[in-house]
Amino acid sequence: MVNPILHSKWDGLSPHLIASFWPVERAGSGSHYWRKIEGRPTIQAPLTEANIEMTLGWQSPFENAGADKGVPAISSMLQSGAIQPWVGDGKGKDFVGKFEGRTGITKLNSTQVFAGMPPVKIQAVALFRAWSDPVAEVMNPVMQLIQWALPQELAPDGPIMSLLSAAKAVAEGKPLDEASARALLPSIAPAKIAMKYKGTLYSPMVIESIGYPIGSPVDSNGNHVELVVPLTLCSLAAIDRADWQRATSGRQGFTV
Repeated sequence: MVNPILHSKWDGLSPHLIASFWPVERAGSGSHYWRKIEGRPTIQAPLTEANIEMTLGWQSPFENAGADKGVPAISSMLQSGAIQPWVGDGKGKDFVGKFEGRTGITKLNSTQVFAGMPPVKIQAVALFRAWSDPVAEVMNPVMQLIQWALPQELAPDGPIMSLLSAAKAVAEGKPLDEASARALLPSIAPAKIAMKYKGTLYSPMVIESIGYPIGSPVDSNGNHVELVVPLTLCSLAAIDRADWQRATSGRQGFTV
């Protein structure tokens, strides 16, 4: 089965500068391998301002455990020396003066611990332009990207009655089949996609945000002849070192 390719013409541009996007699915129930869905289109477009953002959740869990956190106002006055004018002369004032310039932060209560990380984000701008056919070179690939970003289907009604029916079936000892699952969660989430760029495969990903600049120039039929589309892609889950090695080797990409 042939997978159609939707793209603009970029003759002479290095293939390493052109990103490819295609929908993926699990190879099987519970599988960690994601494969291309046959018969679905592949979108190709050069990227600008492409950037990978990894936020690592390092925190100091004992940062607020110091003695100076119990009475922060008095502690601040002691450390800055601002409390001295309010203390009488003599030993009391000398004692209070010893706190000036000191702090309750220590190596122990400032030690960073890894508390987790969100999924990896890729931000980029995809370029589409038309040389001869605005529909084939611009409109079709951009419309397909937007379709992948949107939910595949949103049910018109809520699952409240379905939840009650499922609860009744469970109470009666009846098995829940696929139809029951569809009744409980009636809508279908957006597609998972893969992106290959400069020899690195990122998969599975989801489109977290996409822009559609409707003010872009059009032809006499109202079809855009050029679109600059901002994208934010997000990995399906947080990744580890092995996931990154797979992605940069161009083999499987991320796994969840």
